[in-house]
Amino acid sequence: MRALVYHGPGQRAWEEKPKPEIADAGDAVVRVDAVTICGTDLHILKGDVPAVTDGRILGHEAVGTVASVGPGVRTVKPGDQVLISCITSCGTCRFCREARYGQCLGGGGWILGHKIDGTQAEYVRVPFADTSVHPIPAGVAAGDALMLADILPTGYEVGVLNGGVRPGDVVAVVGAGPIGLASILGARLFSPSRVIAIDLADSRLEAAKQFGADVTVNNSRQDPLTVVRELTDGLGADVTMEAVGVPDAFELAVALARPGGRIANIGVHGRPAALHLEEQWIRDITITTGLVDTFSTPTLLRLIAGGQIDAARFVTHHFALDEFPKAYDVFAGAAETGALKVVLTR
Repeated sequence: MRALVYHGPGQRAWEEKPKPEIADAGDAVVRVDAVTICGTDLHILKGDVPAVTDGRILGHEAVGTVASVGPGVRTVKPGDQVLISCITSCGTCRFCREARYGQCLGGGGWILGHKIDGTQAEYVRVPFADTSVHPIPAGVAAGDALMLADILPTGYEVGVLNGGVRPGDVVAVVGAGPIGLASILGARLFSPSRVIAIDLADSRLEAAKQFGADVTVNNSRQDPLTVVRELTDGLGADVTMEAVGVPDAFELAVALARPGGRIANIGVHGRPAALHLEEQWIRDITITTGLVDTFSTPTLLRLIAGGQIDAARFVTHHFALDEFPKAYDVFAGAAETGALKVVLTR
């Protein structure tokens, strides 16, 4: 089969790899029908995730058709169309029993495209299939379901729920890429009074308006701190979310929060960021971090099926499955291409 393979920082290739086989009783081998690229994949290519080694097939988001299952699989069968979650769950360890699947101690967590071969291929082996894939409900398009592999549950859980968004809150989202937009969409479910999107790219700020942002700030031309304080009687935002993964974005998210505010870090960080405790210790702030657990995926599937979430609007570019090099270039150059999510289909 063909797959997108990592060969060290800045090096990737679409090349031949052995087709995966069932290795454990709980495995499923899934034929990949549609797959996307994540900002985390760009962090990997920059060398920010050293656990990803030379020869690893990248990717942790896909929709596909079950090709074969191990003898222990009970919930899916060959021919079923499924969503492959970015998080794999053993289902039995302490953390999985608490629905903290991202911290799985039994061999799961974020492993696809990280510790084992991932989804950017013609086929992928998914361990713990009973608890790590979701049958796609009738009426939900495969492309819509694909947005639930990572970005929508990440924005919802690590941003909105960790940030404790409540009705009437002022919410500031630093970064209007796919994760930031998913966070805006998720925040809107809780009726905030105002959502402010901050980014360097006008194209992404325009997208943020479509996803529910009331105010947009290009921080290459405006001071976000001034704008947010003017909108909040000088206090700052009730909830801020960092959705970029660079030090400046995190430090801005902290500065934008009001006393007693909540700061939800969502971004994947590859470098240290400063936390000025000499300034912040007295302000009663709460800072949360987290890897998505995907416990919300069934809920979000129901919201999509019921028309409460329009996931299709995330997809800006379509490619054939063998066009990964081109798709990566378009996605990495989002400031110029306007790319949000790119989808590659068989």
